[in-house]
Amino acid sequence: MKLYDSTYMRESTHKLLILFNGSNESTWNRRHHMFILTLNNKLFLAPINNPKRVMDVGTGIGIWASYGLQLDLGDDVADVSQGRRRQVSGSRRTDLSPTFRATPAPNLLFEIDDCCSEWIYPPNHFDYVHVRFLYASIADWPAFYKECFDHIAPGGYIEHSEPRPDLLSDDGSIAPGDIMHQCSDLAKEASQNFGKNIMIAPHIKTMIEEAGFVNVVEKQYKWPIGEWPVDRKLKDIGRWNMQHWFEGLDAWTLRLLTQYCGVS
Repeated sequence: MKLYDSTYMRESTHKLLILFNGSNESTWNRRHHMFILTLNNKLFLAPINNPKRVMDVGTGIGIWASYGLQLDLGDDVADVSQGRRRQVSGSRRTDLSPTFRATPAPNLLFEIDDCCSEWIYPPNHFDYVHVRFLYASIADWPAFYKECFDHIAPGGYIEHSEPRPDLLSDDGSIAPGDIMHQCSDLAKEASQNFGKNIMIAPHIKTMIEEAGFVNVVEKQYKWPIGEWPVDRKLKDIGRWNMQHWFEGLDAWTLRLLTQYCGVS
């Protein structure tokens, strides 16, 4: 869909706010690199062992699934699909729009599908479901997690990573009333008007447990903005994150604020 001279995710029952253009693709690449830095060159933390089917939900350009087949998940993956990722002797990933990039892996499939609808796969089909950066994409998270639970085999795993879109400070330098707080509050208000809460991160663990998953582990990481940290790893992440914000801000806010919060 064309809007403000930009291309957005096609409209459907489960409309999204995602902007698609060359700049946004670069944003996805930077975001992936920040995850790799954060997880110490790992693609995931779940203790999966020889999974047969992996799903990458909301795969976007498919960078996570492509690297997973070559590295952590190995070449014996069989299936990754529906914007979710799975590993077997064939792999699939899916999304709502064809933003995928070509891959030489014969066991990796891209599928266009809607993870907010009833899933088309058999029960207990996947060994691992990977989800990240889907905030502002799903209105009914409990229903989504229920689909994940019903389609993950006993002993399988779900791994979900989301950012907090509000900016926080350890030293109180972002005080109440600060322009950064105002921007965060405006974005949260707009997302509520849109019908998809962007503040999903603090609630993920509880909702996953309520869906039926057990032994749920939550880890929190800091993503600084800028090169101010003393720690070399955080400084590197901050350098990438600063550019991530510069390139991604239009995609995150333009439609949300103008159409759902009255900003002009």
